[in-house]
Amino acid sequence: MFDSPLTPLRRIVVACTAASLAACTTLPHYSRPEVDVPAHFATQSATTPATPGWTLAAPADGKPRGPWWTLFGDSELDQLEARVDVSNQTVREAVANLEAARAMIDYQRAGYSPTVTAGVAAQRYRTSQNLVDHSLAGKTIPDYSTGIAASWEPDLFGRVKDATSEARANAEASEADLESVRLSVTSQLASDYFDLRTLDRQKKLLDDTVTAYTAALRIVQQQLADGAIDASALAQAQTQLESARTADRDIDVQRAQLQHAIATLIGVPASSFVLPPQVGPAVVPPIPPGVPSALLERRPDIAASERRVAAANARIGEARAAFYPDLTLSASAGLESTFFAPWLSAPSLFWSLGAQLAGTLFDGGRRSATLKGANAQYDAAVAGYRQTVLTAFQQVEDNLSALDTLASEAESQQRATAAAQRSLELTTNRYQAGAVNYLDVVTAQTIALSNQRNEQQIAGRRLDASVHLLEALGGGWNRASLGDPSGAPKGARTSG
Repeated sequence: MFDSPLTPLRRIVVACTAASLAACTTLPHYSRPEVDVPAHFATQSATTPATPGWTLAAPADGKPRGPWWTLFGDSELDQLEARVDVSNQTVREAVANLEAARAMIDYQRAGYSPTVTAGVAAQRYRTSQNLVDHSLAGKTIPDYSTGIAASWEPDLFGRVKDATSEARANAEASEADLESVRLSVTSQLASDYFDLRTLDRQKKLLDDTVTAYTAALRIVQQQLADGAIDASALAQAQTQLESARTADRDIDVQRAQLQHAIATLIGVPASSFVLPPQVGPAVVPPIPPGVPSALLERRPDIAASERRVAAANARIGEARAAFYPDLTLSASAGLESTFFAPWLSAPSLFWSLGAQLAGTLFDGGRRSATLKGANAQYDAAVAGYRQTVLTAFQQVEDNLSALDTLASEAESQQRATAAAQRSLELTTNRYQAGAVNYLDVVTAQTIALSNQRNEQQIAGRRLDASVHLLEALGGGWNRASLGDPSGAPKGARTSG
């Protein structure tokens, strides 16, 4: 029985498809690199027993970060943070990078499919008249043709699979990078916002101080006019007042700069953004020191670094696949005729089928060098991942230590402020009774103001440390997330 032209091609395609499905793989088995994880934080170990629940760090970049800033209970901050995703240009750039990385997955996956081309051509050509024993010598020949051609390389040794795996890992890393950018921008916004509010509270203190010093200056001026004091007391009062005014105006410069920074973070021109003053109390949310590793696993920078290790592992597979031959299947069919009239008739049909197995025998060591480079890139990615984890633990420890120390500082400063205020009251009473001169009052005023400003600055630093701790823990901290699973690991390759 006579086979049609497509029958051999069909057999080849079926055979190669089966071979592809059972293809050898050059991709090394993979699992996340091992890292040393402490049983508890150093700050926690000094104050509370170790908290169980620490596990090997694993990326969980698919988990939502959540509006972590709502822990501070500031509605105005909530409104500002909501504008970051919409208007911040750094976030939008990261979103575009993620889309590009996802497009690369589709590009690499297209390697599984055949390439099909089609075309139509019309040409005239003349052969040389001096050709010997050539029937077309000296003749002008028209040629009309149309056809379709297809070629396909079965992924016998996993080259396309490895390239797709690399692209997918890079896309996941880009997704984690986007989360890192969001976390960084929202944290910076919160930090700038709380610094601005700290300045608002200091501004209110200095405004009140200027008012009080102005009133005191009038009293001193009256006493000088009455001859009760000498001119030195007036000079001291004037110096104290102007120093307070200078500090008051300096607050305006710092506040304007923070306001401009906030405008940039939410994606609006600095000249068109105004944030009215607000002097509410600084509220530091309670963050327990014994945070389980599940929260650390939600850090997007760790997830991105781990995914880049996976991508480097896939590049090793691609480099290994280059040592194996490539099989190419091709087929073409079409119509060709010297004259246009019979162009579409059956005799004008042509077709071809073919298969080619080709490999590189010698390339001067290029493939070996590529493989060596891929292994080195993998080792570098592993080292980068481990360094990212170490840095993450350091940042958590730094901010836990800062919060612990600042809490003690705040208590001591509150007592110092109260004592300084009491000393000012007593010194003022003694001055009015004539027991001390005005220099003693000025000294007491300076000490009291300095302690009040220190108290407010410590409160602002505690808010900043809280923001940075939440950032170090990956954002989205809440009690309900303490028991979240970390997700299943991928692959089986272990790096010691």
